[in-house]
Amino acid sequence: MSSSISATESIVFSRYRLMTLLLVVVVAGMSQGLLLPLLSIMLEDAGISADRNGMNSAAMYIGIFCTMFFVEKPVVRFGYKKVIVAGIALVTCASVLFPLTQSLAVWFVLRLLVGVGDSSLHYATQLWIVSASPADRRGKYISLYGMAYGIGFSVGPLGINLLPFGQAVPFVVSGLFFVLVLLLVLRLGNETPQRAADGEAAGNRFFRTYRAAWFVLIPGILYGLMEASMNSSFPLYGLRIGLDQHWISLLLLAFGVGSLILQLPLGIWSDRIGRKPVLIACGAVGSAAFLLVPAAGDSIVLLFVLFAIAGGVVGSFYSLGLAYAADILPRAILPAANVIASIHFSIGSILGPTLGGYGIRYLSVHSIFLFLGAAFLAFALLGFAFRPRKPAEDSGFATGG
Repeated sequence: MSSSISATESIVFSRYRLMTLLLVVVVAGMSQGLLLPLLSIMLEDAGISADRNGMNSAAMYIGIFCTMFFVEKPVVRFGYKKVIVAGIALVTCASVLFPLTQSLAVWFVLRLLVGVGDSSLHYATQLWIVSASPADRRGKYISLYGMAYGIGFSVGPLGINLLPFGQAVPFVVSGLFFVLVLLLVLRLGNETPQRAADGEAAGNRFFRTYRAAWFVLIPGILYGLMEASMNSSFPLYGLRIGLDQHWISLLLLAFGVGSLILQLPLGIWSDRIGRKPVLIACGAVGSAAFLLVPAAGDSIVLLFVLFAIAGGVVGSFYSLGLAYAADILPRAILPAANVIASIHFSIGSILGPTLGGYGIRYLSVHSIFLFLGAAFLAFALLGFAFRPRKPAEDSGFATGG
């Protein structure tokens, strides 16, 4: 009888833990989705030039990128929960300070701190979910993580509508959401990732990760490349081919909606038939969709369909790559794999706008989609050459979810 009660409590706790972590991701996504356009609008209204505005925005990405070089040690030493709590506290405190000053230098520092906090809590939540998920549900759970972030990021910009009530209101509301999820996180027990072998250097763990899982680390770069290119370079492409700003925003929305719709089904299919065939198929279909965009011209209907397809199949790349890494890597080096994936995503995010802008200016207006199509096709072909080793050991969230 006591054994049955204990098992039931474990299942309930597991579900509570998963739902809490997903709520953290939703709120973090809302915060990021709100801050990016909100701060840009406030600087624009203050008469700040576009180039200085953009340079100030880069601070958040600098914080995200730099965090990946040191976040692993705090997670291993203090546990997932404490790093998530610290990340929430840092983002909340920095966010509510924005309306208190108009200094660009102070805003740069605050954005840097938001990037550090946001990156820390994302790293801890995604690693906790991936590490603790049973293999037969790992794709489903990490896809829920991707959906949670996508929903939050999509809802976040609606907070701009709170500006008429006062400049501080959107920031305060965002802070209140963080306080609510913080109360839920504080009820969780703490866990730590499996430690690497004593004396094993970080460089050695990164080398082992690349050697064993080079293919599953590529999606991080491709996802960052695709996301940043679409958000920064596609509006330029759309204007060059004569699309109205209204249609440009709706096409980007179609891309995001496609990703949300297929995120969970792709995760479940990857649990059933394997990550590798799903990733290869998604890469091939995504490549075809991107390569067909120039042929669609300015046809809104065709572009809408192609964007929905492309967003649907490649929008899960980052989360599926993490799930695949957890399948084939020993638990001791899984934190290193998550660090590498996050660094790859940052690199892709930085390269995307640069390559897109250069290609449009010096090569062809269609170069952004030709490049993305070629990149995803190359990934799909590389998949046939990848031979994963024996899957890593399994453990994790209790069943019943």
